[in-house]
Amino acid sequence: MSLSGNLRTMALPEILQWISMGRKTGTLVLERGEVRKQISFENGLAFTSWSNDPREYMGRILVRMRLISEEQLFRALLEQEQTGAPLGRILRDGGALDETALVRALTAKAEETVYDLFLWPDGQFALREGELPADVPVRITLDVTHAVFEGARRVDEWERIRSVFGSMDTTLRLRGAAAGIGDPRERQALGLCARGQSLSRMALELYASEFEAAALVFDLHERGLVEIAQRVEAGPALDVVARIRSGLDAAAAHAAAGRWEPALAAYEQVLQLDHLNQHAKKGLIAAIEGRSRQRLVKAVPLDKVPVMVVDFATLTREKFDPQEGFVLSRVNGQWDVRSILKLCPMPEEDAILIFARLLERKVIELR
Repeated sequence: MSLSGNLRTMALPEILQWISMGRKTGTLVLERGEVRKQISFENGLAFTSWSNDPREYMGRILVRMRLISEEQLFRALLEQEQTGAPLGRILRDGGALDETALVRALTAKAEETVYDLFLWPDGQFALREGELPADVPVRITLDVTHAVFEGARRVDEWERIRSVFGSMDTTLRLRGAAAGIGDPRERQALGLCARGQSLSRMALELYASEFEAAALVFDLHERGLVEIAQRVEAGPALDVVARIRSGLDAAAAHAAAGRWEPALAAYEQVLQLDHLNQHAKKGLIAAIEGRSRQRLVKAVPLDKVPVMVVDFATLTREKFDPQEGFVLSRVNGQWDVRSILKLCPMPEEDAILIFARLLERKVIELR
């Protein structure tokens, strides 16, 4: 017997208990907007999870738990892009994680995926009986009963937090001296409050879910260590996954058209939502390089005449690649840049960049 519907008509605790008590095997798929989550069960026991919400990505949780560094994560993500292997396996096989640490992280990831679902007011769900993921490097055991109790507690706590803070755009400030704070996460949160960061930005910096970050700061607020600087009321819920996808699409369109400044701005906005997004990081680097090329190209007037300013002996000691050698062989002190470009068997922008490099190396000058 399969099960599907909307969370408005069948609450998540009922779904999880139905799967657990019926010892069901299959994958529970839940969707809301562009956010998609999956929890796989075998004989009623959850053993793995997946989410396209970047706040629940495995890498983010590993960094938050201080099991790996950002640099180790980025290298592993690049390898994953090339091989398609699961991130946990790459890190384990590469020696960055042992089996025990990997199980801890995967359990935390699965719990975060489930707990966040309790905060969904609606969303489609479907249990695909008999369907299980093909490649699960490490299995975990998630206690469904514990997840239901903890999820319900978080719903109550979230209501308390929202009644005071309003939304994740609210900012806080220090209320007085915060000496004697031993917990490193509390110290980091206090530092972020002192810098006037919003709660959503704090979640990003702490590598925490919005609930965890807000709960941490709420506790500091209850203890009188911080106070609200600017309260922002909650607006319509925003689909973070959709915003990230839209931002990446916009950045790619700007980059394809050579609009490097708006491309940079779009990639930076994505990184504000997902600090570890490797697509945005690589796109940002490419956009910076593109902007640099564009500026170099603009620095070479096409109507100017290039003239050699080094003697033959110096020229022979310099190292030039074949394309640079071809361009130099056409510099005769009479043809302007535009004329030489017509003779070059390479894209015009590449040839102009060669002129820019030769100008920087003071091999030629333009007159």
